[in-house]
Amino acid sequence: MDRGDLDRIQHMKRYCDDIAGTIVRFGASYDAFTKDIDFYNSVSMSIMQIGELANGLSAEFKDATRRQMPWGAIRGMRNHFAHAYVTMDRSDVWETATKDTPVLLQFCETIIEKAAQETS
Repeated sequence: MDRGDLDRIQHMKRYCDDIAGTIVRFGASYDAFTKDIDFYNSVSMSIMQIGELANGLSAEFKDATRRQMPWGAIRGMRNHFAHAYVTMDRSDVWETATKDTPVLLQFCETIIEKAAQETS
């Protein structure tokens, strides 16, 4: 695995962990998410950073894992945050944070574990 791809996957994992931790910290409440701007902004920034990192993955890695991860959708979410943040539907952000991010976290953990096994 390309070292740059592994670095990006490790950073993406950290952002997934940050999202999960923030959700726990604020009580895993959609109501709190919609009302607390700090909660919303924290989760949103992490999702945006994941999209930015995904964009930097090599074409080879994205092609090899395209059946496991919707890289275009991940990048698309980043673009929504960057260009239409004010009009984002909070329910879409919440769904990304609570449904999609755990799947991405598992993917990242698997990739990191596989890379560690290959180097040992």
